[in-house]
This record gives sequence, structure tokens and C-alpha cells, in this order.
Amino acid sequence: MTAAPDPTTNVAVELAQLRGEINTGLENIKGTLGILVERTSRTDADVRQLRSDMDDELKKIREDELKPLRAEIEALKQSRWPLAQIGALTAVAGVVAAVIAIFVS
Repeated sequence: MTAAPDPTTNVAVELAQLRGEINTGLENIKGTLGILVERTSRTDADVRQLRSDMDDELKKIREDELKPLRAEIEALKQSRWPLAQIGALTAVAGVVAAVIAIFVS
């Protein structure tokens, strides 16, 4: 007759297999997390580089496009009509014309 298997031996074998599966699963999770951390680090570095490149491009655009516009604005300021002085002269001319009209009539 064969002896019946010992239940404690079966439990010990099953526990050992379960430990092995858990360890394997945990190692898989650790590996996946390591990959995700590396990807996140790369993504952060890429975002910082893109932000730096974008700032440089914006500076170039501002310098290249705003300088001519500022020069054009300055040229317009210099060639504008002195409206305040023209208004004052027109008012004085109107007063003079009114005084002359009063004395002539």
C-alpha cells in the first residue's frame, strides 16, 4: 500500500509555488514601473526643451517683427499733424473774425 500524502507537505509545496508566482509578479510590476518612471523623466525633459525652444522662437519673432513696427510708429509720430496747435489757431482766428464782424456791422 502506498502511504497517503501528508497534507502539510502539500500546503508547503503550494505556498512555495505561490511565493514564486508572487515574486515573479512583483518583479514584473517593478520592471513596468521602472519603464514608466523613465518615460516620465524623458517626457519632462522633452517638455522643458520644447518650452525653451518655444521661448527662443518667440523672442526671435518679437525682435524681427516688433523692431520694424516700432520704427514705423516712430515715423508716424514724427509726421503727424499737430492737432492741438491747429485747433488753437482756428479758435483764435474764429475769435478775431467774430470781433471784426461785430465792429464792421
